[in-house]
Amino acid sequence: MMNSLELKVPPLVVALICIFLMWIASRVFPSQSFWFPGVYACAIFLAVIGIVLILAGIASFRHARTTVDPRKPDTATSLVRSGIYKRSRNPIYLGLLLILAGCAVSFRNYVGFATLPLFVLYMNQFQIRPEERALNYLFEKDFREYKNRVRRWL
Repeated sequence: MMNSLELKVPPLVVALICIFLMWIASRVFPSQSFWFPGVYACAIFLAVIGIVLILAGIASFRHARTTVDPRKPDTATSLVRSGIYKRSRNPIYLGLLLILAGCAVSFRNYVGFATLPLFVLYMNQFQIRPEERALNYLFEKDFREYKNRVRRWL
């Protein structure tokens, strides 16, 4: 059964909405701000690791010559299990989560961190589950074996 939000909102748009909510939280709840030495270095570190994961995920898709479009998992021509996909079934989404964590740190507001579990819940429900249904349909046994070997996020 398909939900109306499944595969409709691109993950990058979801991430941008989360960043906007973090910014709003930093303005609405200024008393929830924090500071520590190296706060921006920490934020940059998280974001860079996230970008590396995203690029590694995209490179694996391109190498396998399959779709990178997360809204059309039913057009996948192969099940990518190599490269970063040996460690995570969703390194691109994990990368987006790390970028969001870096943004939350850079906004220096505790309330902004609330968007992180919301991002994970949204992605699991409206992006990853439909993708996995499509991959299970397309690659059946291979996908089930892969799913049993490799964790969803990390």
